[in-house]
Amino acid sequence: MNNSQAATGTVQALMFERNEWVPNNPRLPVLIYPNAIAVQGDDPAALFEQTFNANGWPPHWRDGVYSYHHYHTEGHEVLGIVSGKARLMLGGPDGQVLEVNAGDVLLLPAGTGHCNLGSSADFLVVGAYPPGQQADICREAPTKAQLTSIDTLPFPDQDPVQGSQVAVHQYWAGQR
Repeated sequence: MNNSQAATGTVQALMFERNEWVPNNPRLPVLIYPNAIAVQGDDPAALFEQTFNANGWPPHWRDGVYSYHHYHTEGHEVLGIVSGKARLMLGGPDGQVLEVNAGDVLLLPAGTGHCNLGSSADFLVVGAYPPGQQADICREAPTKAQLTSIDTLPFPDQDPVQGSQVAVHQYWAGQR
């Protein structure tokens, strides 16, 4: 469950321990960027995609968040909330419920459990990963090899929202 929570300016960091079969990430916190990107124009998803891509996180999809608990071992994932709102559970079963709205961004390190508990009909998310990484869908306890992947998966030098500054450097850089 949630061990610690810190906020720096507009970024919040949440650290999760292993939760039942969900490994979470033992070293890297989830980063939450409330109201990170202004939602405007005819194609607001493109604003998220441009921001992520410019910062070294190529966008991969536009969709929602699965309604079942899962995590990834082959990619750190950034989720940009383009429209609507949702209640997401982070950290696995009985984890922490987070309400997200259009403009919010979540950075989930590999291993972090997440699940959509309910969302508005217009809920839309842009998902992106560092180059060469992807979202394998894991729904059971990780193997030893998957735990090693979570622990050793590289991450880019740039923050997906803030570029070469701030959050990733502050919260993740010391964990390389």
